[in-house]
Amino acid sequence: MPRWLPRAMVLALALIAAFQLGSWAFHQLTALLINILIAFFLALAIEPAVSRMAAGGMRRGLATFLVFLGLTVIAAGFVTLLGSMLAGQIIKMIEGFPDYLDSLINWINHTFHTELRRVDVQEGLLHSDWLRKYAQNSAAGVLDVSAQVLGGLFRMLTIGLFSFYFAADGPRLRRALCSVLPPARQAEVLRAWEIAVDKTGGYLYSRGLMALISGVAHYILLESLGVPYAPVLGVWVGLVSQFIPTIGTYLAGALPMLIAFAVNPWYAVWVLVFVVVYQQFENYMLQPKLTAKTVDIHPAVAFGSVIAGTALLGAVGALIAIPAVATLQAFLGAYVKRYAVTDDPRVHGHRSRGRGRPGGPGTLTRVRRLWSGLSGRSGRSGRSDGQDRP
Repeated sequence: MPRWLPRAMVLALALIAAFQLGSWAFHQLTALLINILIAFFLALAIEPAVSRMAAGGMRRGLATFLVFLGLTVIAAGFVTLLGSMLAGQIIKMIEGFPDYLDSLINWINHTFHTELRRVDVQEGLLHSDWLRKYAQNSAAGVLDVSAQVLGGLFRMLTIGLFSFYFAADGPRLRRALCSVLPPARQAEVLRAWEIAVDKTGGYLYSRGLMALISGVAHYILLESLGVPYAPVLGVWVGLVSQFIPTIGTYLAGALPMLIAFAVNPWYAVWVLVFVVVYQQFENYMLQPKLTAKTVDIHPAVAFGSVIAGTALLGAVGALIAIPAVATLQAFLGAYVKRYAVTDDPRVHGHRSRGRGRPGGPGTLTRVRRLWSGLSGRSGRSGRSDGQDRP
């Protein structure tokens, strides 16, 4: 046996064990790493506001606390309003359930000539195996729902603490990161950090402004139609339509359409028309002006980044995909060498009519020339045959 073989075997086994241990640790810490990533982007988003308040003489810790307090109040108010709206609709549906049941039974009796009664239907539902199994499953699922709620609260607390530390100790974190890098790399890291702050903050602020405009516009429509809970629905449409890219407007418009349909079916049609028209106005007029200086990326790139982010990290990836791609695009733009584009018609989408040079004969012209040549050749052949014939 060669002397190096036992040492190589031990080294290979050690590398395999280290890889397995690292893979196991990564899978165990995936949730924590995703929370830290969310917290980092949230800290980048609030960094401009915190830095502006700190530049005015306020301590960064206090400035970060005030920003988080404002965000918490806004989120709690939105959840409270939306919860009250849903609770009111559920109570209204429960109170009107006997009338709905009576109308349904009358329609069945009139259509199929039956003699159903509401008392018999209610007794059949109360004594059915389906209702008993549903109640048992619901009782068993209460613990699962409670565990999910507690897990969600713990996750929100973790993200909030990490984002607070990232924002409050941002200069210290940058100093600690730059202390292990050479001066040339320090400048690149600080530049990338600044770009990330600008792009992420600009993306969220521009989206927030468009959410405000969208919410006010839809509120005015719903209020003019007399749809209940118009303020809450306006806030819902504004937030969902802006923070779920591309299809968020149509998803957000489903809830107002449903409630408007309960009032009057034609109101739902008006809401649908307004949602479609406002989406076009936002895509072609409002969004280019608001995001030209913040997140200037192509819509196809934005849509593809959202799909890729969703495939990698789910809903979290969909939210942070656009600012991440915008940051990467702005950072790489400084290192990509660009040249002046030649004045060629093909650059503007005009196809060349020649085979190798612009301005030459097109395909149709070449076909006509070929056909005329073949016709002339066949004519000459016919004449020659006629002359030889006696």
